Amino acid sequence: MTVSRLQGIPPTIFTTMSALALRTGAVNLGQGFPDVDGPPEVIAEAVAALQGGANQYAPGPGVPALRQAIVEHQQRHYGLTWDPDSQVVVTTGATEAIAAATLGLIEPGDEVVVLEPYYDSYAAMLQMAGGVRRPVTLRAPDFRLDVDELRAAVTSRTRFVLLNSPHNPTGTVLSRDELAEIARLAVEHDLTVITDEVYEHLTFGVEHVPIATLPGMAERTLTISSIGKSYSFTGWKVGWATGPAHLVSALMSAKQWLTFTTGAPLQPAAAFALTSAADFPKELAASLQERRDLLLTGLADAGLPTRTPDGTYFAVSDITHLGWEDATAFCLALPERVGVVGIPVQGFYADHPDAGRQLVRWTFCKRPEVLAEATRRLGAGTLTP
Repeated sequence: MTVSRLQGIPPTIFTTMSALALRTGAVNLGQGFPDVDGPPEVIAEAVAALQGGANQYAPGPGVPALRQAIVEHQQRHYGLTWDPDSQVVVTTGATEAIAAATLGLIEPGDEVVVLEPYYDSYAAMLQMAGGVRRPVTLRAPDFRLDVDELRAAVTSRTRFVLLNSPHNPTGTVLSRDELAEIARLAVEHDLTVITDEVYEHLTFGVEHVPIATLPGMAERTLTISSIGKSYSFTGWKVGWATGPAHLVSALMSAKQWLTFTTGAPLQPAAAFALTSAADFPKELAASLQERRDLLLTGLADAGLPTRTPDGTYFAVSDITHLGWEDATAFCLALPERVGVVGIPVQGFYADHPDAGRQLVRWTFCKRPEVLAEATRRLGAGTLTP
């Protein structure tokens, strides 16, 4: 039995494809988790916290050291100033932050502008909260924001914008001009922006601009991020949200009934990462750019020309020329045929699925030899039906 608020929400595609990778022994370029851990000194801090007794409930909003480290991070990188006691909350990953933000802020019937394709938790959480999606579709091959479509999406019932940049799954990093259009609409229509910026440090030669830094936006923006992507600790599930006290409080009011608190021994280590290992994300981005280029070259050689992403660690191929019914059929067949797993992007399109029907997402957060083996298999295999 499925209750109505969950009706029509399919199981996440990542579970399906990762299970297929395990069963077939395929190279998994689907789910976006690195195959090399982050800085050893950060791991050592977590071990020290475990051995030092940080094994009971942490404060609900997060340990003070981590909240202060988040404040310093936002100030150092973006010039944003927040109060660690009332304008920062630590969450169990960015996924929980999205869930708590939607449940804590969105009333049934509120319209929410959201960039499609979107990470699958967005559609699920908006449905659970009773929100009404107003999609603005980023279309292949460029995946840029259509300003006219953005303006048309806002009605008298619109209350929120749910933003994601750098953008998963397309790898688009919204430009300052694109963000300025969103900010202009938000101020004009008194909209609150919830922005997921987990890939904030993983951009390649382009600037990431937090929308909270634009005029009139700090007071209406709830910014979400985590250490998972920037530090290659996706399994730690340590994230955060910053913004005006009333938005952070609303998120916290929902979080307390979700996880209540986040892993106590991981929080001091996360604080150490943000302060004492602050250069790691820049080094990681440089390494990812090299691996991105390696993957793109291999995909092109295999007959899969792919758009060059500006950020994240994902790249999207259009497989229309191969002749498959859709990307799902292609991705389900691929592990048995050539021993590689990708993710069908159509699962990220809930409102305009045809826009992603022939798109496949690959991750390049793997070791170079893994990427080389995956593209070798793709080049040696039969990719047509």
